[in-house]
Amino acid sequence: MTQPTHLRIPGPTPLPDAVREAGGRQMVNHRGPEFKELLARATEGLKRAFRTENDLVILTCSGTGGLEAAVVNHLSPGEPILSVSIGVFGDRFAKVATRYGADVTKLDVEWGQAADPAAVSEALGRMVQEGRPAKAVLVTHNETSTGVTNPLQELAAAARAAAPEALILVDAISGLGAVPFESDAWDLDVVVTGSQKSWMVPPGLAMVSVSPRAWDAAASATMPRFYLDLAMHRDSATKGETPWTPAVGVCFALDVALDLLEQEGYPAIFARHAACGAAARAGLSALGVRLFADPSRASDTVTSAHVPEGVEWPALNKELRSRGLVLAGGQGTLTGKIFRLGHLGSVTVDEILAALAIMEDAFEALGLPVQRGASVAAAAKAAGEAAESRSAATSEAVAVGA
Repeated sequence: MTQPTHLRIPGPTPLPDAVREAGGRQMVNHRGPEFKELLARATEGLKRAFRTENDLVILTCSGTGGLEAAVVNHLSPGEPILSVSIGVFGDRFAKVATRYGADVTKLDVEWGQAADPAAVSEALGRMVQEGRPAKAVLVTHNETSTGVTNPLQELAAAARAAAPEALILVDAISGLGAVPFESDAWDLDVVVTGSQKSWMVPPGLAMVSVSPRAWDAAASATMPRFYLDLAMHRDSATKGETPWTPAVGVCFALDVALDLLEQEGYPAIFARHAACGAAARAGLSALGVRLFADPSRASDTVTSAHVPEGVEWPALNKELRSRGLVLAGGQGTLTGKIFRLGHLGSVTVDEILAALAIMEDAFEALGLPVQRGASVAAAAKAAGEAAESRSAATSEAVAVGA
């Protein structure tokens, strides 16, 4: 099968050559010393990226499996929880908890907007007044279905103030590793991410950090779990193993990817994603496309935009794919209404500029008004300004620290 020229969806993301080659290595004994060393390296590298001293386990499953693990290991049927949803994946987190019998209160936010910390405080307060204080708060960090990044630090602080005993369980699948994130400083209890996003690795692994507070809750939680039992993974990790057969090839890829990420450095990675996000938003706007997400909360890993009037998404998608560009369509109630340009993982500003140039061609072929080169020029300008702004902010932080 011919690979797409430009895979610009919110995941799986393109793989660096070294990562792709690592996944094709010959197998090793997953109970032997080679895998033990690999697991230890990957776990410590991930803890540095998560910015945590908490325990961290690597599961062989998708990100959704990681979310299920976050729920079933720490809650019991009937326990009240608050689920903060700003899109499809926030809804999914709530559905997992509901399926396992949790008493779920939904705080639904208009799609395209971020959650309001005050609204979270109010919702938790109402639950206390009802005599059912929340045992946990479920929240999405970066919602790829809408292209919005939640103000997670503020949301977590509001939740902790309103419900000090509640666990904070975070879907960080599509943001962690690409944008600034502080598991410990933000007092997060369970954080979940997935290999196929910013980590530049094939799908197949979920990585989960667990706080001491969450482990205490897990000791008395009664939701059923077996394959996703985090305590079994933690205990096996002390021997350099996983309780079940791991995705060895994906672990090889993760080991190499983490090394590449640390060579680049996370401040540089965050700056690169900020520049790509700025480029995508400016370029699409210059193309005459109306952006979907609240500009103040727009994601630096995926940009959402309305499908142009007079054009159906299948027709636009066909024109883009015929030119080698693969974007993502809308999900849920946004199906056919928006499209999404992914820019996370192994991505550069030049690749975003190339995608915009292809979009100019496709728009013109569909009879849409196009000013040739305008979107690319606007994107390049915005990326440069984002880089300058990030550099200035870094210099100021260094000066303050000195």
